Amino acid sequence: MTARRILIKLIFLGTLILAGYLLTKVFHQYSMADIIASIGEIPAERLLKSGAFAAASYLCLTGFDWLGLRYAGKPLAYHRAAIASFTALSIGHSLGMAALSSGAVRYRFYRRWGLNSEEIAKVVLLCGVTVGLGLIALSAITLLANPVDAGKALGLDLKSTLLLGLGCAAVAIVYLILSATAKKPLTIWRWHFHMPGLSIAIAQMFLGTLNFVFVSACLHQLISAHTQVSLLSATTAFVLANIAVILTHVPGGLGILEATVSHILPGDASVGALVAFRAIYFLLPLVFGVIGLTVAELSLRRRPPSEDRGEGRSEARKHRAQTA
Repeated sequence: MTARRILIKLIFLGTLILAGYLLTKVFHQYSMADIIASIGEIPAERLLKSGAFAAASYLCLTGFDWLGLRYAGKPLAYHRAAIASFTALSIGHSLGMAALSSGAVRYRFYRRWGLNSEEIAKVVLLCGVTVGLGLIALSAITLLANPVDAGKALGLDLKSTLLLGLGCAAVAIVYLILSATAKKPLTIWRWHFHMPGLSIAIAQMFLGTLNFVFVSACLHQLISAHTQVSLLSATTAFVLANIAVILTHVPGGLGILEATVSHILPGDASVGALVAFRAIYFLLPLVFGVIGLTVAELSLRRRPPSEDRGEGRSEARKHRAQTA
C-alpha cells in the first residue's frame, strides 16, 4: 500500500471520528424518545413544504449539468442531464468529497452517451464552480444582510464581517468580468479549459445561488415548526455550515452541519428539525439515487454502447445546427 493511499485512509478515518464526536456533542443530551417526539411535533404541512424545497434544490442542480454539457460542447437532451445529475449528487451528497464521488457516477453515464474524459472533466468542473459561485454569492448576501449573526458565528466584529461580505461579492463580480473578457484557454496536462461565456456565467450565478436558497428554505421550514426563526437567519446558519462541510470533507457533512447550525441557532435548531432535514435532503434522495443508478446500470448493460454514443452525437449535431 502506497503512502498516498495510507494518508487518504487516515484522513477519511479522521473525518469519521470528527463526525462521530460532533454528533455525540449535539445529541448526547437527548434520548431516542426525545428525538422521535421532536420529529413528531413537526406538522405534516411543514414536512411537505420542506420536501418541496428539497426537490426544487435538486431541480436546480440538474441545471448545473445542463450548463456543463453546453460548456463542454456536448449538449445532450435535458432528461439525460437530469438523470445523471440527480443520481450523481444524491449519492455524492451523502458519501462526501462530492467532486470525486458524484464525478465517478457522472462518468458512468456520460461516457456511455458519447463524451470523452476531457469533456466529462469539463462538465464536472463547471458543476463544481457553479456550486462555489452559488455559495460565494449567497455568503455575500448573508454577510451583508445579517452581519450580526454571521459575525458572532465567525468570531468577527461588524466591520470585518462586512468587509468579508464585500470580498465575496467582489469574487463573484470578477468571475463575471473574466467570463466576458478572458479568451485564452488554461491547459492542464492534455486538456484545455476556457472561461464560459457570460450567459453561462450569469446562469451559473443564478442557479447556484437559488439552489442554496432552496436548501436553506428546506431547513427553515423544519426549524420554524418549533420556534420563530427568520429565513435569513436559517440561511446564514446553513451557508456557514456548508462552508464548514466543504472544508472538512466529512461524508454528507455528518455532524458538522448539525453542530454548526446548533451553534449559530442555539435553542432554535431543535434535534427533531435537524434529523428531519438530514432525512429529507440527504437520506431520501440517496435511496432514490441508488435505485436509479442500479436501474441505469442494468439498462445500459442491455443496450449497446454504440447506440448511446450515436444518439449523443446526433443530439450534439442538432444543437450545433440550431445555433449556427
